[in-house]
Amino acid sequence: MRSTIGVLLAVLITPLAQAELIDEIADRGELRIAVQADNAPYSFKENERMTGFEIELGQDLAHELDLRAEFVEATAAEVLPGVESGKYDVALTPPTELPANDGPFDVSLPIGEKKLVIPFQKDNPAFESAVNNALQRLKDSGRTAELEQKWFKGVPQTAAGQ
Repeated sequence: MRSTIGVLLAVLITPLAQAELIDEIADRGELRIAVQADNAPYSFKENERMTGFEIELGQDLAHELDLRAEFVEATAAEVLPGVESGKYDVALTPPTELPANDGPFDVSLPIGEKKLVIPFQKDNPAFESAVNNALQRLKDSGRTAELEQKWFKGVPQTAAGQ
């Protein structure tokens, strides 16, 4: 009996027993998305409202996940540490600021011609699957191409983060 209780306690306090990120987000009902407010055409303020490619993509992604999008303005230095700590669920980050593959993040499949990826906390396979499936639906519907055309048409590759 004592060994059974010990085993149960050990299982409960291991990282594998922690709640999956997708469950925490679903309970909250919103996807917290870190964006930079001064990073046109990705995200920027226009008439005191956030707009840009990342804002529209984030809204579409949250909608595909049956969640509300909650955009949180962050500096470039705050974005990835905020994702790692759980302050933000995801970051929509220009390709020049992507985390290393061996870092503390997992990332989505590349999005569109710009090859944008979405970093999130490592070891959350259900969340990764949900995000990738949602992104695939957006791609299949033509929405990601539509957003790229809208926000990056005529923008030189270097100015658009590559």
